[in-house]
Amino acid sequence: MGDILTSRVNPRRFFSKVGVDSIGPFQMKPRKGRGIRPMKTYACVFLCFTVKRMHLEMLGHLSSDCLIASLKRFATRRGNLDKLFSDCGTNFIGASKELKAVCYKESVANFLCKNEIGWDFNPSSTPHFGGEEAAENL
Repeated sequence: MGDILTSRVNPRRFFSKVGVDSIGPFQMKPRKGRGIRPMKTYACVFLCFTVKRMHLEMLGHLSSDCLIASLKRFATRRGNLDKLFSDCGTNFIGASKELKAVCYKESVANFLCKNEIGWDFNPSSTPHFGGEEAAENL
């Protein structure tokens, strides 16, 4: 039997190290009635590395702005993040670049910048690198 990973043994606050991914599209009607066409929506899944607990946030579409808004909602509900792990999706990379650009402006007092959340990406074409293996290499 292999050794237990230190990310599973070391005590820390829930949702301090989180994996994030987007799922979808889901067909959803914005309201009931005749002639209402379904629209595509997505969900953002946050997975805690400490206790394997999941948190879902709805996204209107796959853009960096929607992802940043879901990160803000997540951080207000679950507390501030220390590390964020994701794949190399274009919305994740775009959101990371936007947050870095905002952090270098002097007039922005954004809580994501104040807490200096580390954002690690899996290598390209390796979805199996996410999860505990990523948290182990901290």
